[in-house]
Amino acid sequence: MINHMESNIIRRVMVGTDRSETADQAVHWAAEFADRYDAELFVIQVMVPRYPSATEFGEAEQTRATAYSNDLTHFAQQLAGDRGHALVVIDADPALAIVRSAEQEAIDVLVIGNFGMAGRKEFLLGNIPNRISHSAHCSVMIVNTAHVTGERPSDSVRAHLLRGEPPPFEPRLVARATHITAVMAKHGIKELFGQSNEADTSIRRQHAKSLRAALEELGPVFSKLGQVLSTRPDLLPAEFIEELALLQSRVPPMAESEVVRVSEQELGVPWEDVFQSIDPDPLAAGTIAQVHRATLESGDRVVVKVQRPTARDDIEQDLALLEVFAEKVGNRPALNQVIDMEAVFKHLSTSLHRELDFRQEADNIERMQAVLADYNQLAVPRIHRDLSTSRLLVMEEIQGISIKQAPDGPERIEAARQLLESYYKQIIVDGFFHADPHPGNLMWWKDSIYFLDFGMVGAVGTELREHLLLMLMAMWQEDAGFLTDVTLMMANVTNSGNLDVAQFQSDIGQVMAKYRTASLAEMQIGPLLQEMSAVSLRHEVPLPASLTLAIKALAQVQLATAELDPELDPYDVAGKYLVRLMVKRMGTALNPKTLVYQSQKLKVRVLRVMEAVETLVGARPGGSKLVVNFQANSLEDIVRHTGRRLTLGLIAVANVLASGLTATSTVVAEWVPITFGVVAALLTLGLIIDLLRGR
Repeated sequence: MINHMESNIIRRVMVGTDRSETADQAVHWAAEFADRYDAELFVIQVMVPRYPSATEFGEAEQTRATAYSNDLTHFAQQLAGDRGHALVVIDADPALAIVRSAEQEAIDVLVIGNFGMAGRKEFLLGNIPNRISHSAHCSVMIVNTAHVTGERPSDSVRAHLLRGEPPPFEPRLVARATHITAVMAKHGIKELFGQSNEADTSIRRQHAKSLRAALEELGPVFSKLGQVLSTRPDLLPAEFIEELALLQSRVPPMAESEVVRVSEQELGVPWEDVFQSIDPDPLAAGTIAQVHRATLESGDRVVVKVQRPTARDDIEQDLALLEVFAEKVGNRPALNQVIDMEAVFKHLSTSLHRELDFRQEADNIERMQAVLADYNQLAVPRIHRDLSTSRLLVMEEIQGISIKQAPDGPERIEAARQLLESYYKQIIVDGFFHADPHPGNLMWWKDSIYFLDFGMVGAVGTELREHLLLMLMAMWQEDAGFLTDVTLMMANVTNSGNLDVAQFQSDIGQVMAKYRTASLAEMQIGPLLQEMSAVSLRHEVPLPASLTLAIKALAQVQLATAELDPELDPYDVAGKYLVRLMVKRMGTALNPKTLVYQSQKLKVRVLRVMEAVETLVGARPGGSKLVVNFQANSLEDIVRHTGRRLTLGLIAVANVLASGLTATSTVVAEWVPITFGVVAALLTLGLIIDLLRGR
C-alpha cells in the first residue's frame, strides 16, 4: 500500500480523534506519516449533538465546539507546526461526517484508529473505521490502536494444558495463586480441607457459606465454577449444593467496542453488513458471554450471544491452578470425605470447555427441536447457522412473556401437561434433556412454551434409562421394595454384604411416600433429589451423576409446571405416559420383522447356553465334567416349554391392552376390541392348559 501511495503525490493527510488515549495514538501515527511526505495534517473531531441546534442547550454545544476547535488546533500545530490544522464538526453520524470533511478538504490519505472512537449514541460505535473505509473516496489507513487489557496464559501454559500436564508456575500464575490462597485463608476454607468429616449439619452449613463467600470474592470464573458444582449433588454434600446454588456472578457488561470487535472477528465482515441495529443494553451479562437483542438486515428479530474476549484464557488459567491444587490435596483422606477432588476437577473442566464452544449449544438446540417434534405447544428458538460460530451465537428472538404470566385457558393447561410429559420422554426415551428448566429459561409465546439457554444439557445412557423407567413405574405403584431393587441396580451395588437392605428400603419408602402424597404446587426445587441422594449416600449407595442431574431437572420442571397448572398430578402424567410407551414398545416387538429377528437372536442365545451346559456336563469333548446327583427333565425341554409359555403370555397381554385401548376410542369399529378380547381369552386358555399339562 505504501509503494502504491509513493507513486502518487500525497499532499494532505486527515486523522480522526475523540481525544482519547487510544485515538491519539492514531493521531501521532498520522503525524509521522504526514511528516514523511511533508504533507498537510488535518485533525478532525466529531461531536454528536444531544440537543437541537435552535435550542439554548444546542447553542451551548456550539460554544463548546468552538472551544474544542481552539484546543485541537493547538494540538495539531504541536504535532505538525504550520502544516497542522484542526476541524471540529457537530454531526449525529461521525463516520459520514469524517468522509464528507475528507472530500471537502481534498484529502489524499485518511487515517483512522480501530479502537476508542467514542461519543456516538448508536451501538455501531466500533464500526466507524469500517464504514469510513467503505465510503471514503480516498486512500484509508486503519491503525491498530487497541490495547490488550486482559492477561492471557503464556503459550507454554496453554501447551501444558493441551497435553494434560500441570502448567509451570510463571510469575503471573504465582500472583494469582497467592491471591486465591489469601482469599481462601481469609474465609477459613483451610478448616474445610483439614478437618475430618463433620457430622454436625450446622458446621457443614457454615463451611458451605464460607466457601460461597470465597468463590464470590475470587471473581466471575470461580463463581461460575461454584454454579457448575451446584448441579452435582453426587460430588458435594447437600449443604454445599444449597449454598452454591445462591452464587451470583457479578460481572460488569462488556464495552460496546468489545462486542463489535468479537462479532466482526467471527463474522469476517463489518457488523452493519449483517445487522440493521442492536440494542446497546445487554439482556444478560455472564461470566462467559453477553446477550443483546438485534435486528438482521432482513428485518428478523434475533438475540446475539457474544463470548467475552478473555473468557477462555481466564477459565484456562484458573483451571490450571485448580488442577495443581487437586493434585496437591486431593489425596488427603479428610478432604475426600467431603469432596471428590478428582471428579470435581474433571467435571468442571469438561463443563466449562463445553460452554465455551457455542456450536455445541447450537447443536443442543437443534437436537431438542427434534425431541419435541411430537408436542405442538413446546418449541425452541431457530438458530441462524450461517451467522453462528464457536464464539458467536445468533438465534431467533422469543418475544414472549414469563410462563407465570401465561393467560388462563385450555392452552395453558395442555402446555403444562406437555411440558411435564416431555421430560419423561427426554430422560427415558431420548436420553437427552434440558438440564436447567427453571421458570426463567421457559417463556410463553404464541400459545407455546419455548425453552431457552441450552448451555447446560444432560445425557442418560441406555441401561440407565431402562432403570429409570422401572423406578418411575415403582414410584407410580408405590412399590418400595421394587424401587429399592432398581436403585441398587442403578448404583451397580452387587455385593450388599455391608448394606442393611431392610433399612435402606424403609428409608427409600419414606421418601417415596412423602412425595407421592404431596401436591405438585407443594413440591419445591431440589428436595426430592437431596433426600434421595442423602439416603443413598448414607447407605453408601452412590447414584450415577447423570441420574442426579436428571432428577434435579425433573424437580425443576415440576416446579415450573406448577406455575401453569397447580392441579396437575406428575405421577398421573407419568403413569399414563409409561402405559403408552410400553404399548408402543410392545407393538414394535410384535412387528413381524422384529419377531423374526428376535426369535432368531433368541435361538442363537439358547443354542450357546446349551453348548455351554453340554461342555460343562461332559457331553462335548474338551470340557470338564460336572456330576450332579439329581433327576430332572431335559434342560432343552424346559427352555422350549418356558419360551412357548412366555410367548403366549406376552401376546395375551398385548391383546388385552389393545382391547382396552380400542374400546375407549371413538373412531374404531366395535368389532375391533371384541376381536382382541376373544384372541386374548383363547391365548390365556391355551396357556392355562399348557401349564396344567406340564405339571
